[in-house]
Amino acid sequence: MTEPLYSLHERVWHWIQATALVLLVLTGFSLHYPDRVGIFGSMMRALTLHTWLAFALIANAFLGLFYHFTAEKYHHFLPRMDDFTEGAVRQGRFYLYGIFKGEPHPFETDARHKLNPLQRVTYLSLLNLLLPYQILTGLLMWGVTRWPSVFEMLGGLRVLGPAHTLGAYFFLAFLIGHIYLATTGKTPLSLLRAMVTGYEDPGARSTR
Repeated sequence: MTEPLYSLHERVWHWIQATALVLLVLTGFSLHYPDRVGIFGSMMRALTLHTWLAFALIANAFLGLFYHFTAEKYHHFLPRMDDFTEGAVRQGRFYLYGIFKGEPHPFETDARHKLNPLQRVTYLSLLNLLLPYQILTGLLMWGVTRWPSVFEMLGGLRVLGPAHTLGAYFFLAFLIGHIYLATTGKTPLSLLRAMVTGYEDPGARSTR
């Protein structure tokens, strides 16, 4: 049997992160707009769930980091200089123009090369900038009510609240884009199926 495009660990890790991230966004909106998004009952219940989900996401993120370094798979997320220039232009042109003309995907995908240039640049920013930022602001907000005098110098919830919400909107934008691009394969479910089974159908990216 050929090598799967996504290992079992990568698939489990992906779906745990995806589930936690979606629920974090929903519980976050429930806290900010309880009259409009009160799907979790009381604000206290939404806050408790939001906190546990956040710690679960942090733990899973560190497990993923450990796996990618010990299994020497971190190279998937390391962009080359070309990814910021010619590779990014080719991929961007495809997403903005070529995909609607039925052009083939400009980059081949296999077990050694899973991400295209724009994906590598995006995940580099997401995992090294946005995720640590969101974790830090979230942990600071979690600590404000426990040690208010310590965090008052940072502006307390007046500053940390909007800062954390800003990061949440960036994550929401990523989720929307990620879900959309996951439907742009040969069929709307072909790329999604690969993240479930581990194997990508031949030609699954022919129109992506």
